Amino acid sequence: MRNILLISFEMLSKIIFSFPRFKCFNYIKSFFLKLVGARIGKRVIFYPGVWINPGFNFSVGDDVDFALDVLVTTKGGVKIGNRVLIGYRTQILSSNHNIPSVKQPIFGAGHSYSKVVIEDDVWIGANCIILPGVHIGEGAVIGAGSVVTKDVKAFSIYGGNPAKLIRHRNV
Repeated sequence: MRNILLISFEMLSKIIFSFPRFKCFNYIKSFFLKLVGARIGKRVIFYPGVWINPGFNFSVGDDVDFALDVLVTTKGGVKIGNRVLIGYRTQILSSNHNIPSVKQPIFGAGHSYSKVVIEDDVWIGANCIILPGVHIGEGAVIGAGSVVTKDVKAFSIYGGNPAKLIRHRNV
């Protein structure tokens, strides 16, 4: 029975998040996420193909833009501030598979969870990966294609794999 509910939820989510980014559909997407326990601010835009699962432990501020095919896992917790731009195909991950000891099977080793925090006025470029436990400071910019494995300082520009400080923004 649990599998049927899970698959039904995923199917409904896939259908709802395939709708275009018109205001009425963004309201439906926000309402759907609120039904599963998320906190969604005002004027949040979800392009088609966004995947947010399971939806609880998820908090989004006002004026946040989720571009095409953004993926967010929320079991470990994800908090996104106000006025955040999240580029195409970016992945924000709050969970990961555990690596078992030698000679232990990988399958069934379990998961670990760690909260991701993205503060206000952050711009995350296309195709970025934000790993569990990362804190991105206010006003930061993450270059396209970056893999963020460690915290990002406020008002700085990071890029690369793994992402490193490129420079601080002019104040």
